[in-house]
Amino acid sequence: MPGMTSTQPEPTGRTFSTIGVVGLGTMGAGIAEIFARTGYSVIGVEVNDEGVARGRQHLEHSTDRAVKRGKLSEADQAELLGRITLTTDLTDLADADLVVEAVVESLAIKKGIFATLDSIVSPDAVLATNTSSLSVTEIATANTRPGRVVGVHFFNPAPVQNLVEVIRTVVTEPSVLTDVTDLVAALGKNPVVCGDKAGFIANTLLFGYLNHAASMFESRYATREDIDAAMRFGCGYPMGPLALLDLIGLDTAYEILDTMYRQGRDRLHAPTPILKQMVSAGLLGRKTGRGFYTYEGPDTPLMVHDANTPSPEDRPTLQHRITRVGVVGTGTMACGIVEVFARSGYDVLYVGRSADKVEGVRAALTRSFDKQIQRGRASEETKAEVLGRITGSASLDDLAQVDIVVEAIAEDLSIKTTLFENLDEICKPGAILATTTSSLPIISMATATKRPQDVIGMHFFNPATIMKLVEVVSTVATADEVTETTRALCAEIDKVAVSCGDRAGFIVNALLFPYLNDAVKMLEAHYATADDIDLAMKQGCALPMGPFELLDVVGNDVSLAIQRELYLEFREPGFAPAPLLEHLVTAGYLGRKTKRGFRDYSQR
Repeated sequence: MPGMTSTQPEPTGRTFSTIGVVGLGTMGAGIAEIFARTGYSVIGVEVNDEGVARGRQHLEHSTDRAVKRGKLSEADQAELLGRITLTTDLTDLADADLVVEAVVESLAIKKGIFATLDSIVSPDAVLATNTSSLSVTEIATANTRPGRVVGVHFFNPAPVQNLVEVIRTVVTEPSVLTDVTDLVAALGKNPVVCGDKAGFIANTLLFGYLNHAASMFESRYATREDIDAAMRFGCGYPMGPLALLDLIGLDTAYEILDTMYRQGRDRLHAPTPILKQMVSAGLLGRKTGRGFYTYEGPDTPLMVHDANTPSPEDRPTLQHRITRVGVVGTGTMACGIVEVFARSGYDVLYVGRSADKVEGVRAALTRSFDKQIQRGRASEETKAEVLGRITGSASLDDLAQVDIVVEAIAEDLSIKTTLFENLDEICKPGAILATTTSSLPIISMATATKRPQDVIGMHFFNPATIMKLVEVVSTVATADEVTETTRALCAEIDKVAVSCGDRAGFIVNALLFPYLNDAVKMLEAHYATADDIDLAMKQGCALPMGPFELLDVVGNDVSLAIQRELYLEFREPGFAPAPLLEHLVTAGYLGRKTKRGFRDYSQR
């Protein structure tokens, strides 16, 4: 939280001095605190004395926490609270320059408030709604001057979260939009401007992703634990999607999705049936103590075991003896996989297409260790140990005695299929044949062999030495003991294994790339800028990277190929690659690797 300021900042246009806040729940009280903290006089309005008492309690508890954490002195707390007047009478807002409405998400209630305010505040006063999903335009119709109405969507908890979505309607006066955006910036927040569409930026992109995750769970494609672990360890997200739904509240999620669907008619926003079923059953998430997970009690974050929690007794074990590991490939991913296995004590034989390629792997690993040694992250002894476990070869025939082969060559199905035909002839009976493909059908490689029961996906994430996740992908033909052995092997090399079936995208890409595709569609519709969309997702949803930053890192060509695979597999119209993505790839704007993608990196 920012500290108290002695002077009141002013935006460039209107002069704002008195701020009204209607609704003093958690969000409204937080908004009142923000304005008072920054020097404004605030009038908070609730429907009755009980609401006023709850609002005062919210304010006292929030500022007490700030004092305990050393973010606020007791004198500053007293000064802050002294700037806030609480009342049950809307007419007390007559002198307010800006009124922010933060009541329940009911269109009728909000419109009623805006109609009443119309006759109370001055003609120049700005009226704002903190709605997260309702139409700002429709709320504005309750006012005789809809041009002065704007959306200001703060994120919870408002005193802590820096993002504010500023929503313009088709009739919002330009000066109102400018002045409110400047005011939000003067509060120390980061405003992003967008149009009036259900969900705005953050919720539109977030809830499509959450809905897809709930659908994935509903279809029993993967367990709740594996879906959540996949996104935490594969994408660096602070929470898995199902745990996040429990935190938000399944009833809230359902209402937001339903509103988005009714307005946009995008089938990907139609709430997946399990959400309505759980809401009807009262399984709303943390607030009721049960949702996708079970909690110690209502409104507590502590998860407890339930009937769906994996038992420690079911921990996978090595059903096949694994001592020697083969790796096919010499690229970045292959090098990382070689290092991961060798560091974990396995003898590794890697195979490249030529002696030069083979030598390149050893040279790359040597450079990697030398850099780590310089930074104090490895020793000469460790380097010698690991490199001593590694043997290179230019002949596939040398893989005859390995216990598992991990293929990490080009993402070309015909090349991979030919390789698996060769591995089938070369490798000993019982050897596991694994592919690191991120999007190709594993069953096609399996049926190229006479041992499809031994073929499995082992999708490492890049860089393999750092990323903890491995998606263990079983086909309809994969033997159970092969799946169990592969999961156990992941634990042996200090990776987090998640299990899923053989379909395009597996878990991570199937959830990640439709979200990225939605972001591109949002940009090409001129709904918001790439910078604002990235900022909204990083600060509003705590993601490590915005969608356009991530697309430029991954490569737009790679992203397009994955999106095409998803579309071909699921035939979902919403998965069709965004035309803008297609055009960027056609133009050769592939991202950071070509110095131009969604952004220009030539001068960086």
